[in-house]
Amino acid sequence: MEPTRIPILRQALFTVKHIARLFNTKTASTMRSSLLLAALASTTLMYAQQRDTIPATRTDTAVARIFQLGEVTITAMRPAPGQDRVTAATMEAQARMDVVQAMNLLPGITATSFGRRNESMVTVRGFDLRQVPVYMDGIPVYVPYDGYVDLGRFTTADLAAVDVSRGFSSVLYGPNSLGGAINLVSRRPEKKFEFDGAIGSINDNGYRANLNLGTKQKKFFVQGGWSYLHRDAFILPQGFAPTLTENGGQRENSYRTDGKINLKLGWTPNADHEYVLGYINQQGAKGNPPYSGADAQNSMLTKPRYWQWPQWDKETYYFLSNTRLSTKDRLRARLYYDRFKNEVDSYDNATYTTQNKPYAFQSFYNDYTIGGGIEYGTTWLPKHDLKVALQYKSDVHREHDKGEPVQRFEDNTFTAALEDSYRITEKLLLIPGVSFSTLDNARAEELGEAPNTVVDYPAAGAMQAYNGQIGLFHYLKGDHRLGASVSHKTRFATIKDRYSYRMGTAIPNPTLDPETALNYEVNYQGKLYTKITLYGALFLSSITDVITSVDNVEPGKSQMRNAGRAEHRGVEAGVQVDIRKNLLLVANYTYIERRNLSHPEILFTDVPNTKVFGSLRYRPMERLQLLASAEHNSSRYSTSYGTRTGDFTLVNAFVSGRVWKYASVELGLNNVFDTNYSLVEGYPGEGRTFLITLRFFNNH
Repeated sequence: MEPTRIPILRQALFTVKHIARLFNTKTASTMRSSLLLAALASTTLMYAQQRDTIPATRTDTAVARIFQLGEVTITAMRPAPGQDRVTAATMEAQARMDVVQAMNLLPGITATSFGRRNESMVTVRGFDLRQVPVYMDGIPVYVPYDGYVDLGRFTTADLAAVDVSRGFSSVLYGPNSLGGAINLVSRRPEKKFEFDGAIGSINDNGYRANLNLGTKQKKFFVQGGWSYLHRDAFILPQGFAPTLTENGGQRENSYRTDGKINLKLGWTPNADHEYVLGYINQQGAKGNPPYSGADAQNSMLTKPRYWQWPQWDKETYYFLSNTRLSTKDRLRARLYYDRFKNEVDSYDNATYTTQNKPYAFQSFYNDYTIGGGIEYGTTWLPKHDLKVALQYKSDVHREHDKGEPVQRFEDNTFTAALEDSYRITEKLLLIPGVSFSTLDNARAEELGEAPNTVVDYPAAGAMQAYNGQIGLFHYLKGDHRLGASVSHKTRFATIKDRYSYRMGTAIPNPTLDPETALNYEVNYQGKLYTKITLYGALFLSSITDVITSVDNVEPGKSQMRNAGRAEHRGVEAGVQVDIRKNLLLVANYTYIERRNLSHPEILFTDVPNTKVFGSLRYRPMERLQLLASAEHNSSRYSTSYGTRTGDFTLVNAFVSGRVWKYASVELGLNNVFDTNYSLVEGYPGEGRTFLITLRFFNNH
């Protein structure tokens, strides 16, 4: 064996041994053999290729090919990395292991948390996930009941990119894109055989592993991905002051386990046809850390929740196709079935063993969505790229507490959309779009007065919504573009908005109208002196018919109503500078103001006015990469009555070394200075975190 191989093998064996030592829980037992096989495979490759030398090439661990059939983009407006898209290479380099962490790199995006449910989310220019739906390869994956989805459950190891559309998003996405849309785009192989994977540890109580395999043959391709992420708990900063429900050190009840399988089989009989069958299986479990703040008005202070989620599972089957009918006509189709199963258990106390108190329960969701769409595109008209799309989906929500009958809700949604890209001149592009959507509540049930019975709500009429937008983009001399857009977007009320009693404190309102937003934007992007890339945008959103809770509709009870007007306005800016051949600076800035015009005394929560992000990448040699990043958030409101979190700055550092043709070792330190911070008051963030990862790959 060559001397240079010994440190590599020693490091690999040390990492595998360290991870294996952590595998002492029952939930991880089924994953041990897979991880050890992956480690053995990478070690075997080292021996098999010991005559190879380490090439003086890029230190990027892998290049994930975009699955273009899974994109939803406006023609000639492809997402720009660093502004609208986070690529797999960036996610890996900065150890962004879930979608929230990845999206937080972009301007206009704010990482948030719903602490009471331990759900990780983002806002897009101040709009939450009910107003900015989430898709996987263009297929909706948000939860039918409330429109939200816990993005912390979506790991990034199998993704090629995360795309974000703000305001001016394609009408082909479908309904509810009031403030934009988020699309998680998977991978597509481009070689006869390609692989990449990783095994690693997180502090001394967590581990991660993933493996992606793909093959592209003459008339078909196969892509498979597996990932697993486990944390016993996250570590609080040393500056955290203990409370009655949290003594510091490891955060109480903060465990998480997330596994995912992503498979695709594609048939490509020729360059003009592509047909894909896909399957995604996610299985998650998590704890819900108790409130540990000091807000006297927060009911969690005296009545903390002791919740756990033993099941957070999603399963998706889908079919995608692209058929070129002629040189000017094409047809795309999507069919899908998405299932969501969820269980939350409420316990008596912090032992999480008994359920005897009146507030203790076991609650179950068993939801599914079935739907599809067809899109016809043509360039038959000169200078036009016209698309027409029809979509239909049925959302079914089924819920019950243990010992109670199942309540069922069903919404059926239909959308017709038309979008055009009109090339007025070589430098001037006009993009109009219109859509029409209907929402019909086919079924809604509630518990009856008699024990173990359900009764129907009175039938609610169908709701309608119209959307329209137009954008004008001028391509200047050189690599510069000016743009301006106006969009009228809507969001239907969710099942929860319309029918929830909110544990006896609210009155349902099945006749809620859609929310409406007018989004205005002017933007610029361009390149100066070949080494400086700039981006800037000014935006204003005027929101009417805001669905908001109105207090004391009846004594002591509230109701969701279309009773609000609001305004979001702000600025985004970004810059990328190739300072030297081996030194790259990336930075972005976001400023946003949100105003409650109807009820100024009710404050908007979870979004800071100012967010700044920057990273500096240095390559002293081809095989070594050093990366440092910093993020600053100003303070934000956690409650509508004025409780705030403090501002904070987080610094992260990473080192990546290409130790062999097919392997690299990465070291990371998140929250380098162990800053004590919170996204939501009473729910502290993670302290200093050490990561070590061994990657193996051939798809660079």
